[in-house]
Amino acid sequence: MEKTPRILVINPGSTSTKIAIYMNGNVVFLKTIRHSAEELSQFEKIADQYEYRRNIIYEELKNAEIRLDLIRVVMGRGGFVKPIPAGVYRVNEEMKKVLRAGIYGEHASNLGALIADDIAKQLPDAKAYIADPVVVDELEPIARFSGHPLFQRASVFHALNQRAIARAHAKSINKQYEDLNLIVAHLGGGISVGVHRKGRVIDVNQALDGDGPISPERSGTLPSGMLLKMAFSGDYTYDEIKAMITGKGGLFAYTGLNDAYEVEKAALAGDEKSLNVMEAMAYQTAKEIGAFSTVLKGDVDAILITGGMANSKWFTNLIIERVYKIAPVHIYPGEDEMRALAENAALVLSGEVEVKEYI
Repeated sequence: MEKTPRILVINPGSTSTKIAIYMNGNVVFLKTIRHSAEELSQFEKIADQYEYRRNIIYEELKNAEIRLDLIRVVMGRGGFVKPIPAGVYRVNEEMKKVLRAGIYGEHASNLGALIADDIAKQLPDAKAYIADPVVVDELEPIARFSGHPLFQRASVFHALNQRAIARAHAKSINKQYEDLNLIVAHLGGGISVGVHRKGRVIDVNQALDGDGPISPERSGTLPSGMLLKMAFSGDYTYDEIKAMITGKGGLFAYTGLNDAYEVEKAALAGDEKSLNVMEAMAYQTAKEIGAFSTVLKGDVDAILITGGMANSKWFTNLIIERVYKIAPVHIYPGEDEMRALAENAALVLSGEVEVKEYI
């Protein structure tokens, strides 16, 4: 009788829930469940969607005839818990309390741990975990300085994908992640550039709120004096300015498009505005990489470029031509959160990682 342990991965997004079953490192079931605005409108808070999404997951697993008794790890997408070091965390009551209340922010990913724990408790031999949530914080004290004591730099970035790509690169060259100094640039709706020193991300731009390079939906770091004038001009509301910074900034603000592929197509077809803003995005990303190389005092083993925009050879070459003298550059296109979560779960099963307790 088949007894190979399975891993169930749960990744809730704002309008979808992705689930997958992994066995021996391979995905054997993958499903994206779409949620309409009408369905979600019945819930006042994101945490209230928990039972609704859980029940749909059970239904999908049942329809696919998944052997639930063989699931050993239920890995949920990590949400907005308090800032914590990187790693795999057991879902416990304290974590669930924080996520239900949305103390550190409301986001669909908060549901990952809640649903994972509920399902794991219904199975005979399964346990629930999260891994590398966006609030992973390993900044060194000097990196927290902003310029004024009332403003402290925070660490919110694409931690899951950055660390998964860093580990994959280390494995590809037969090295340990913990032995390397890396700069990892994640090119997505937001762009985060992280300094990975010996397995810890000791500095990173706070991409969630638009700090750092311009990106498809974020304005990046803006001139503070001009921003202050705008904020007190009376011409704009708080929400309007917030949208300019993140959501409707960046490529969208300049071109009306938040799809980098479409902007690139326009640029290569001769649209000067599109070309200029794409070149500016590459320029600012390269500048961020260059600045962060000083954190490592120039001792950089490799620069890794990942995320959706890393699929564009033209765009990544704009970055590479500015940074290749710092360290060898390696491209890892795309972002596979499901596989990254499954890989962390596999490390738990094999005993290669020490599971941490959220306190």
